[in-house]
Amino acid sequence: MDTVTGDWDRERAEQFLDEQTIPVRLATHTPGGGLWMLSLWYRYRDGHLECATGANAKVVSYLRENPEVAFEISTNDVPYRGVRGAGTADIAPDEDKTVLRNLVERYLGDTESKLARSLLSPDRDEVRIRVDIDRAYTWDFSDRMGGG
Repeated sequence: MDTVTGDWDRERAEQFLDEQTIPVRLATHTPGGGLWMLSLWYRYRDGHLECATGANAKVVSYLRENPEVAFEISTNDVPYRGVRGAGTADIAPDEDKTVLRNLVERYLGDTESKLARSLLSPDRDEVRIRVDIDRAYTWDFSDRMGGG
């Protein structure tokens, strides 16, 4: 994470990203010049957001065409707080489903559910999306909304 502005310093922003299990909202460009947004599970590691998705997902082809992204990870309940920013995405195979397995455990708690088994199926080809965060803006409305 190169530049962090807003209510939190870099350390607090990283703590928030590490603690939250709110999906990242990821925005990208389509080949036709439009915009595309989707939500993905993520983990924060070493200044990057890491996600996993099916190798044939539309977002994969969009990111290969144009790797510039915007993102937001924010709470859905009062007091609102979060991190939004922009960066560059890199796509790589997740052949052993290492990233996906970590995300399944992070968001579902284990790999035993029907959904987890389906996602981790050997028949699925997965990729890792790593977002190198160029800039981030943080906000925390706890003081004016109470809580937190």
